[in-house]
Amino acid sequence: RDTPVFLLGQLLGGMVLAGPAVVMNGTSTCIVEPGCVATVTEFGDLKVEVNVMVKAASSVSAASSSSPDAVQLSIFNNRFMGIAEQMGRTLQRTSVSTNIKERLDFSCALFGPDGGLVANAPHVPVHLGAMSSTVEWQ
Repeated sequence: RDTPVFLLGQLLGGMVLAGPAVVMNGTSTCIVEPGCVATVTEFGDLKVEVNVMVKAASSVSAASSSSPDAVQLSIFNNRFMGIAEQMGRTLQRTSVSTNIKERLDFSCALFGPDGGLVANAPHVPVHLGAMSSTVEWQ
């Protein structure tokens, strides 16, 4: 099955792309999987809604859908850790503070919508105890 490829800069606001599709720009590539729908916002961003076209009543049993897939869990764990580590490297590289640049005295982490810790970078994680409560409060 052929998959259409789009350049994000050439898509207009309000355009809707049904998966499968590939949307590229200068620095990234977004894969819209089958059953998903991507909408170009008025600001030129891509909003992807997952499994919109898949019916709620699926042939998958409730027991198997409630247990996480080990491979997918590992993939997303590594992705989230990579994001947190990249945040730390960027902060270290662009900082003028000796404490941040040389001593790595900072924390970078990703949190879920409920404020729970998802992934943290292996720097000095002394701040992470308070960060979760702060993010939850916001």
